[in-house]
Amino acid sequence: MPENLDVVRSIYAAWGRGDFSSAEWAHPEVEFMIIGGPVEGNWTGLAGMTEGFRHFLDAWDELRVEAGEYREVDDERILVIVRLSGRGKTSGLDLAQVPTKGGAGLFHVRRGQVTRYVIYWDRDRAFADLGLKDG
Repeated sequence: MPENLDVVRSIYAAWGRGDFSSAEWAHPEVEFMIIGGPVEGNWTGLAGMTEGFRHFLDAWDELRVEAGEYREVDDERILVIVRLSGRGKTSGLDLAQVPTKGGAGLFHVRRGQVTRYVIYWDRDRAFADLGLKDG
């Protein structure tokens, strides 16, 4: 649905500027998951999502998330192919130098709010989980 796509685009517009401060887009009982990468987990509710995001964001300096492609999987799910940039606080790893295709974010949007958000460190895993073909 176009309005669901607008919700997700507005989230990435803020994140692209490095602004991760708002969660107005999230349902109070949002389910948040991170699959793969240095921080994995599953959290519920706004407080849980904040905790999970904090773990994820605290691992990086100057993290930026750039949306590449938006795919409407069905009426409620939107898959976003992303590129991450930043540097690992402990390792000094520059994400721009990591040889991957990038990650993905899967948003379940209902009535203008995200009810489930899954961060995939590896977009191939997202495609496999959703039964989609890359490209």
